[in-house]
Amino acid sequence: MAIRVQLDRILLERRMSLTELADRVGVTLANLSILKTGKARAIRFSTLDALCRELNCQPGDLLAHEPGPVEFASDEPDTEA
Repeated sequence: MAIRVQLDRILLERRMSLTELADRVGVTLANLSILKTGKARAIRFSTLDALCRELNCQPGDLLAHEPGPVEFASDEPDTEA
């Protein structure tokens, strides 16, 4: 995926555990773990807002764009004319 989540770096800088962040944000530990490991396919703006509020950061601090192949959300093939 071309978007990388840098939650692990931010948590390390803040000296905060994933469990503590989950409690403060109101998101399950399992969902934050999926986000942290880069397996998430999407994130709600409300979750991103809560993460930024609790981590005192900007969305760009959590997300980075890396060049790479484009992945589509659906299983349908891309049909270009």
